[in-house]
Order: sequence, then structure tokens, then C-alpha cells
Amino acid sequence: MKGLILAGGTGSRLAPLTEAITKQLLPVYDKPLIYYPISTLMLAGIREILLISSNRDQDRFRGLLGDGSKWGLSISYLVQEKPKGIADAFLLGEDFINGQNVALALGDNIFHGSGLGGQLQLNSELSGALIFGYEVSNPSEYGVVTLNQLGEPVSIEEKPVHSISKLAVPGLYFYDSNVVQITKTIKPSDRNELEITAVNNEYLKLNKLKVVVLKRGTAWLDTGTPESLHDAATYVRLIEQRQGLKICCPEEIAWRKEWISNTDLESLANMMPKLSSYRAYLLNLLKSGIQPQ
Repeated sequence: MKGLILAGGTGSRLAPLTEAITKQLLPVYDKPLIYYPISTLMLAGIREILLISSNRDQDRFRGLLGDGSKWGLSISYLVQEKPKGIADAFLLGEDFINGQNVALALGDNIFHGSGLGGQLQLNSELSGALIFGYEVSNPSEYGVVTLNQLGEPVSIEEKPVHSISKLAVPGLYFYDSNVVQITKTIKPSDRNELEITAVNNEYLKLNKLKVVVLKRGTAWLDTGTPESLHDAATYVRLIEQRQGLKICCPEEIAWRKEWISNTDLESLANMMPKLSSYRAYLLNLLKSGIQPQ
């Protein structure tokens, strides 16, 4: 399975923060926001990633991430000239997808929870589409999925004014190889965008859409506003300081999956300034004696 990260958009709700730099490069406590969706795909066992962004930010992403080999990944890049909707990622990435199953992660979404990695890895041999449901108190701000008594999806609506369901659809989606052709059949919405909800509804019509409700205790954070960005940073800081474990640390994930060696991890740490607490954390992983798992 391959992975797409959509990191375009103008970030207008975060202005003036995003006038100089894209929101996916803004800090969420101790690491850039883009580290979080990359880590989510890594936890799903995905090593080939296409990052789609605006032309303005391509060089910044390349400078930060390189080709991904330092984390045992292969990261490539593609420009989205202007925002045309989330589903446009499948058309832009058609050559990269190359007839394989694909996961799409939004560049401003953060996921964290016990057992999340194991849950995500189950989707590599997917037939159809899989999306997640996450209970929220304000469903009118999201795409919302309604399930029947058997837990099967019966409808998906984009930002409904009134909804009996409180299950928002987070920015992480898994699809089989048919997603590109399905995307080519949908029409732009009233705002002239290819909506991901339209793609999901096509799979629903085919009876090939599965919904997994994220377990209680799993955190899903959307960082599209100053308030939510601050909340995400506070959440990460509190969990990391309380547990002494980092959230969405690509170096650690790669090491525990044995995509990089002890020597590789040490080299990555030593490339950072000596006063960096992130560097100290990576070196302490090696000193702890805990083997990758």
C-alpha cells in the first residue's frame, strides 16, 4: 500500500501565521506538524509516500524531509497548483499510485492512541474503502457518517446542519486500487472542488465502504485554527511530559519497525544540536536497552 499526504491549501484560518510558511511546517509542541501524518502512515506500515503541496512550500518540505531514506522511507513530491479538493490528490497521484491500494492522510490531522498502529496495519489488503468515525460534539463542522444498528454506513453528509449522528470522518482514508477511476467519475461540488465525501459515497453505493469507529481514548486533532493548533500542542506536551514518550516521532517509529538500525538512530540524533531535548530522547532510546518491536 502506498501513502498520500495532502499538504496544500492556503491555511487562511491560521493567517497571519501562514503568510510566510505553510501550516504543515508550523510547530506542534516539539516537532513540525508534517511529522504527525507521516508517522500515522508509518504506523500503518506504509513506506512509499507522495507529499502533495503548493509550489511555494516544495523546497521547504524537501529540505526538512529529503527523500525519506533517513527514516527508511521513500518520499516523493508533487505540486498542487491550486486547491481543488481533497479527492484531487488521487488524480494528481495517479502515476504514483500505479494501480495499488492507497492511504490518504491530511497534512493537518493528528492521531494518537493505544493500539492505533496495529489497527491501521490491518488495512493493507483492503478491498473497497475504509474510513473512520470519531464521535464529536459539533458534527456540523465535519463530514458525518451515519451507521445502522449493525454498524454499517447508511449515509455520509458534508457539514450537515442537522444530523442524528455525531460520528465525524477524520482525515485518514484507505482505498483499493479503484479509487482513481472512481474519482474521475465524480463532479466538482458547488465550491468547485472534488469532495472526498463524494468518493466515499460512490463506494457506499457499491456496498464497498467500511467504517471503523475509533476506540474510546484515541485522540484525533484537527489543527486548522489557531485554537485547535494550540490545543494540539498542549495535548502533545502534556502526554509527552507525563509519560516520557514522544508522540509521532518518525525516528523512533522507524527504529522500532527495524527500518533503521541502532547506528542509524544514533547518527540521526547526533546530527541535532547537543542542547536539543529531541536529540537526548533519541539517544536515551538506545541507552534504555529496549529492543525495537
